Amino acid sequence: MRLDFGEFRSIRKNIDNMKSHFSFNSYRLQFALPLALFALFLWSCGGKQNTQGNGATAAPEYKVYSVIDTSALLYTEYPATLKGVQDIEIRPKIDGYIDKVWVDEGQSVKKGQVLFTIRNPEYEQSLRSAAASIESAKAQVASAKLTVDKTIPLVKKGIISNYTLQANELTLASEKALLAEAVATYKNAQVNLSYTTITSPVSGYVGTLPMKLGSYVSATSTNALTTISDINKIYAYFSINEKDPLFLSQDHNLSFAKRVEALPNANLLLTDNDIYALKGKMETVSGLINTSTGSFNVRAGFDNPQHTLRSGGTGTIRIPEQLNNVIVIPQSATNDIQGKILVYILQKDSSIVSAKVSVKEVPGGQFYVVNSGLKAGDKILVEGVGIVAEGTKITPKLVGANQALAVDTTSL
Repeated sequence: MRLDFGEFRSIRKNIDNMKSHFSFNSYRLQFALPLALFALFLWSCGGKQNTQGNGATAAPEYKVYSVIDTSALLYTEYPATLKGVQDIEIRPKIDGYIDKVWVDEGQSVKKGQVLFTIRNPEYEQSLRSAAASIESAKAQVASAKLTVDKTIPLVKKGIISNYTLQANELTLASEKALLAEAVATYKNAQVNLSYTTITSPVSGYVGTLPMKLGSYVSATSTNALTTISDINKIYAYFSINEKDPLFLSQDHNLSFAKRVEALPNANLLLTDNDIYALKGKMETVSGLINTSTGSFNVRAGFDNPQHTLRSGGTGTIRIPEQLNNVIVIPQSATNDIQGKILVYILQKDSSIVSAKVSVKEVPGGQFYVVNSGLKAGDKILVEGVGIVAEGTKITPKLVGANQALAVDTTSL
């Protein structure tokens, strides 16, 4: 910094003129004069510095990443509904009032365990009447048999005609038929009475209990009393579109069902975002494709030894897909503008130019796998995205994959 003494003399002359027009206290002037000179000196130097500093500024520095081919493990997710191996609706076979509920919702029950008791005195009365009818029929049979036995010797002696014997034998046969009918009626009454006690057809877990103590139920009721679910194994039902890339990647020489069965074992993401400990295997596929959606239903089976999963629940099927020789970029290095994903590529002249890319999201929401729009060796902006304008020249600071992606892409 240089001092222009010509300017200094001019400033001093101005101060002297001021002194001639104003009367200053000599003591104050002794301190005021140097301060004024120093301020003017700074102003003079600043003006010179600004004039000399007007020149080209350096381009701002931003981080860029030279993309590479790597590998990534992706997951395709599908919403799923969980069902037990058996979900059996429990319905009454007779009409009556619920006299007792023996179980509670969610309770574990064994096959044959009592669930409900239905009260209807009519069935008890029918059983007693049927029992009495049997006894009456037995007496009639005995009487008819006695008549036949008495008739036989008389026919042999010619006292009465054979016709009388035949008539008595037919009466005996009729009474025996009535006895058989009474027995059948009794057994039917027994069965109807047994329906007043409802037991579990399988071992499993009790579902909801919409009908409470005292409720009237009927064999024609639309609502079930409850559902018993066998959950030793759980099926997860979900849909895959026939144009899904995961499905299309399978061997087209295989049958429709075989291509689904060839899919890798799936993980089940629970509603609390925990991953179920055991993996599920693709087991069956529906034979028809929904013409309106282009989707077909798939079932994955999960062993459930601890009964952690419950029928009627929901979750998310995650099918893994190993990708090799792909480009992975951080989502923070992209801009989503009206549904278009853009990256910013460094040019030879150090300017930044946007480019549209097709991507697939990596689980976790931090990275993309690039399907198209980038090639290995392209340098993309990973800092200042959304701030640096199109065409801006920068000073690039190259960073490696570990820094740009923050994690090892082979473990994604």
